[in-house]
Amino acid sequence: MDRRESLARLKAPRPFDILVIGGGATGCGVALDAATRGLDTALVEQSDFAQGTSSKSTKLVHGGVRYLEKAVLGLDREQFALVREGLRERGLFLRNAPHLAHSIRLMTPVTSWVQAGYVFAGLVLYDLLAGRLGLGRSAFVTRGKAQKLFPQLDLSGAVGAVTYRDGQFNDARMAVALARTAQDHGAACANHVEVTALLKENGRLRGATLRDAFTGDSWDIAARAVVNATGPFADGVRRMDDPAARDMLKVSSGIHILLDKSFAPEGLSLMIPSTEDGRVLFMIPWMGHVLFGTTDEPADVERDPEASERDIDYLLSYARKYLRRPPARSDVLAAWSGLRPLVFAPGKQGTQDLARTHVIEQSPSGLVSITGGKWTSYRAMAEEAVDAAVKAFALDAGPCATHELRLLGSRGFVPQGWRALARRFGLDPETARALHELHGDEAAQVAALGQAEGLMDRLHPAHPYILAQVAFAARREMAGRLADVLTRRLPLGLLEEAHAREAAPAAAAVMARELGWDEAATQAEIASVVEGAARSAPAAGSPA
Repeated sequence: MDRRESLARLKAPRPFDILVIGGGATGCGVALDAATRGLDTALVEQSDFAQGTSSKSTKLVHGGVRYLEKAVLGLDREQFALVREGLRERGLFLRNAPHLAHSIRLMTPVTSWVQAGYVFAGLVLYDLLAGRLGLGRSAFVTRGKAQKLFPQLDLSGAVGAVTYRDGQFNDARMAVALARTAQDHGAACANHVEVTALLKENGRLRGATLRDAFTGDSWDIAARAVVNATGPFADGVRRMDDPAARDMLKVSSGIHILLDKSFAPEGLSLMIPSTEDGRVLFMIPWMGHVLFGTTDEPADVERDPEASERDIDYLLSYARKYLRRPPARSDVLAAWSGLRPLVFAPGKQGTQDLARTHVIEQSPSGLVSITGGKWTSYRAMAEEAVDAAVKAFALDAGPCATHELRLLGSRGFVPQGWRALARRFGLDPETARALHELHGDEAAQVAALGQAEGLMDRLHPAHPYILAQVAFAARREMAGRLADVLTRRLPLGLLEEAHAREAAPAAAAVMARELGWDEAATQAEIASVVEGAARSAPAAGSPA
């Protein structure tokens, strides 16, 4: 189902069982949960799927090592429950989307034998809590062994290191996979569709007024239940329902920078458990690059926040403390900022002290709001939100079916299937692997499209992405803007912004053919990518 078909369904004159507002991790998860229970489901997102917070994560599927430390030291049941839930959901996540998620190994340097015992004991507990869904055992390694494993690190002040395992994933494509899988089960999901008003009858919510961002068309949609899953914007939707509603969120910003792959070994990541200001930092190989982050600063709610030079400098200062070759500002290939919706808790000292738990609230008019949480627990959060809606509105729904549900792209996925893909279509190994990892068992469809329509050329010579993926994104993955493709369907804009700008004309030509853009629209889309990438993280000393 493409975007046009979804819009046609959204305009049909009949009530839906449930309308989900928000196309990030939680909203797409709610739509999938509802659709697989047999509910007639609609989902709308004002921008693109995962354009905000849900594509700006650290790309980790994790139980939360730092939450476990707070749980033990502070005897905090909330944090402990968060870790147990996260570890359970981590296992389900990797099992249900194996083409987009996999296990990775992380290392934590320790500077004393006391710290070594403390960290190792904590990570052993972390492994035990995962139970049968565990990813492997933690281990202590000597300084010499640690240096061989991670030669880029400066371990002169360490006695050794502890290694453990967590998960990694592609967040933007995961959200699209959730939305498409929901559609596969009957949901109508559309991006670039904004809710401009909530509709009430006798004081009870009965639907919403929608507006298509591309055409300006506006129409009403009826729904028995409305779920607000808009992340950092949740309080805004709550006030659309009740202007007197009090905020339930504190918002923090977290930025990440991308460095060249030479700054870390391919198969090992770094976890810095506690900085001087009490934060956790990660340096993780991702998509042939190294991702480093994140910050945690109080922020205002805004669309498309930018990474500040101050935050970039903060991350670089820590990278220089741990790496033998200190990265310069010119080594930053890309930087991006995301907003985290943290549930308000009086008495907490800072945003890093707030638990990444979630809250479900129902207003007097019936608006169900779910907010807070983290990517790893999207499935459990969605299950709880749909349970709440079903109970509140007596919806005729079956039991939750997402525990064992494989997402689109994963049903016939074979871990080493890229080899057969390369042989079948004459692809170089790098391109075959990229297609396989981004599209899973749909990779052959993309390659066949490319061969049939002459779209096998690379978008950029330095990256293994081909023109056929642009066409596939427009036809099958609801990409409606050039940035939808270059930043979220493909990660080029998150990896190297200069290369995204260079690839924009070729990608725009394919999008224009697919979506019927005229020359003016095509040039406007190219300009939006060029200006957006330049604005988000200008190199020091260069024009923004």
